[in-house]
Amino acid sequence: MLQLLHIENIAIIERADITFERGFNALTGETGAGKSIVIDALGAVLGQRTSRDLIRTGAEKAFVSAVFDEVCAQLPVLAGCGIAPEEDGTLLLQRELYPDGRNVCRANGRPITVALLREIGNSLLNIHGQHDSTQLLDEQQHLAYLDRFGRLDGQRESYGVLFAAMRRISSLAMDEAEKARRVDTLRRQIEELERAELQQGEEEALTARRNILRNGEKFIAAVAEADACLNGDDEALGAVCAIERAAGALRGLRSLSEEFVGLSDRLEELRCEAYDLAAIVRDKKDEFDFSPQELDAVESRCDQLYRLKKKYGATVEEMLGFLERSKEELEGIEYADDRIAQLEKTLAGQKKEVYRAARELSDARRSAAKELETRILRELRELDMEKVRFAIAFEETEPAEDGMDAVRFLMSANVGEELKPIHKIASGGELARIMLALKNVLAELDSVQTLVFDEVDTGVSGRAAQRVAEKLAKVSRQKQVLCVTHLPQLAAMADAHLGVAKGEANGRTLTTVTQLDRAARRRELARLTGGELQSDAMLKSAGELLAAAEAFKSAL
Repeated sequence: MLQLLHIENIAIIERADITFERGFNALTGETGAGKSIVIDALGAVLGQRTSRDLIRTGAEKAFVSAVFDEVCAQLPVLAGCGIAPEEDGTLLLQRELYPDGRNVCRANGRPITVALLREIGNSLLNIHGQHDSTQLLDEQQHLAYLDRFGRLDGQRESYGVLFAAMRRISSLAMDEAEKARRVDTLRRQIEELERAELQQGEEEALTARRNILRNGEKFIAAVAEADACLNGDDEALGAVCAIERAAGALRGLRSLSEEFVGLSDRLEELRCEAYDLAAIVRDKKDEFDFSPQELDAVESRCDQLYRLKKKYGATVEEMLGFLERSKEELEGIEYADDRIAQLEKTLAGQKKEVYRAARELSDARRSAAKELETRILRELRELDMEKVRFAIAFEETEPAEDGMDAVRFLMSANVGEELKPIHKIASGGELARIMLALKNVLAELDSVQTLVFDEVDTGVSGRAAQRVAEKLAKVSRQKQVLCVTHLPQLAAMADAHLGVAKGEANGRTLTTVTQLDRAARRRELARLTGGELQSDAMLKSAGELLAAAEAFKSAL
């Protein structure tokens, strides 16, 4: 269960500590006050993708932490990464966001990746956003919902392995003309790269040698001058000789005092160092052989590497890798016929296995679909959709990665109307309630203990709103529920009511979140009903709404 959410520098929230209770928690406030920012902050600390724009203007970083209690130590994701809750079942998740895109994430003080934070978050809390209902309009999602309800992931994965094996065998039977073109291309590329005789690290060596050769005259002059200075020439003694004479002059004074001993030793060290340097410079002078022909050869090789890099890779190492992959592909194509002859013997049997697994998966889906239809209809009856009909339609397809079923949800909202795809007939309010029903059914299968609903009441009002409130109250007796809402019926049903308000301080916009007492809740419910006009009648009505909600919850 989510116990505490701490927010720093998220959008217009400078700092907030929000305590959540068991059961049903509602967040209300004026449009734009920052209710969804609380949900964004919660999503951030659960590892969801965030934008750096979420960081409050002028802040060095944003920080969010969430405290969960009653966390099971045997939760697979925690056990798998060696993170354990405290002895009292507490788990602390933290995330820091920086303007340069960096993230620092921790679980109980231990650094973790964003991906692991997301995995942990998904096992603790489920967020249903205000736009999630539109997923029902995407029929590609319907099969995923069904498989999740039927717990068919393992069976679907087993089928996928068989299908992938069959597809690998089939892919070897390449079109002959295409095969010939590809073989010709590969041979040409391999020949060009092999003829180049590429060597690891040669590009760096060539570049260094080219720089020296391009500056040959400058190099010779500089080394010759250094040699003359150190070793001397016909006109003057060199530095080595001069230092040696100075050392000899002081050597006879070593017996006079320790000071001369030190000076003599230092000169001796300097003489040895100068002698070594002079020898190195002399060797450089003797070994350098400037050749215009060598410079032309180095330039030509560098140009060749440049042309090859434009085709096969940014470095010599990448080009050598390309060469090896090309050889492997060529060998695979040239010997494909032999392998096909062997594999085709098993291809027929492989196809039978694929179709068998696909039909078993389809049978399991159809069985799960009947139960899901029943569960969804039961939920919709409780959400004031008593006349609705809901069904899951199947269409057999050719085997694909996810099986051989095309699945879509159908509904009829009115008596006498035929079943049609949801996206053709469902209103916004109906979509919201169907999605809520689906989420509730799926949540029963999860170990997740906290459900967050961000304005799922869009398009819902009147009696339907009351039914949604009652449904969330029932769900909150099994799991913790957080709901951002504009409906007084939902807010009145909450066990804890949080008010989100926007104001100004020191020339900046600030959002505050406070837990409302009963008197404040009456005023907030009156505002949700009638806006700024809060007459005695509206306040009385708000009190009656609270009393009715309390009576309903007591009956639960």
